[in-house]
This record gives sequence, structure tokens and C-alpha cells, in this order.
Amino acid sequence: MEERRREQRTSVSEIAYIAGDGSSMRCHVVNLSDHGAAIEISDKIYVRPRFKLMLERSRTIRDCRVIWSSGNRIGVEFVD
Repeated sequence: MEERRREQRTSVSEIAYIAGDGSSMRCHVVNLSDHGAAIEISDKIYVRPRFKLMLERSRTIRDCRVIWSSGNRIGVEFVD
């Protein structure tokens, strides 16, 4: 598989929350860079193409756009 990321991601294990439409869902960030992340979720049917991601530890909030999904993981790009 061809690597298309702009920057290498760092492996992490961090709890986060996907928010949108007045609700939130707990998730698990498995890797992270300044430009995006891979996230494990319990059910991707509830994830919209764009959402806010809040990292629990740092309380950082990022706007995200889903780039790919496979099984219970999604890859997101951080958007301005």
C-alpha cells in the first residue's frame, strides 16, 4: 500500500470524544500527527463525514474530515 500521508504519525493510546449534532461518542486515538489521526470507534454508522474531535488528556479540539474507514477504524484529516 502506498503511503500518502504528508507526515509520519506517532502511535498513541488516548481516549477522545467525537462530537456533533448535540451528541458525543467516546473513541480511542491510535495514531496522531499535526495533520490527522487514526481512530478506533465502536460503530462508525454514527460518525458523520465532518465532526469535532476532543482529546481527553489535553482537551484539544480539532475539526476533522473522514478520509478512510476500515472495520472499526477511521482515518481523519484535521481541517481549518
